Amino acid sequence: MAEYKCFNCNRTLKEEQVRKRIRCIYCGGKIIFKTRVVGTKVKAI
Repeated sequence: MAEYKCFNCNRTLKEEQVRKRIRCIYCGGKIIFKTRVVGTKVKAI
């Protein structure tokens, strides 16, 4: 499940909430971005 954040209030939104509306449900902001997980690479010896 993807998580989204509002650029204006920095609150986390669920994928279902973003699918229904493009605006933030908390502050009404129009800019919502998808948070990304930074992966770490491990080298095998």
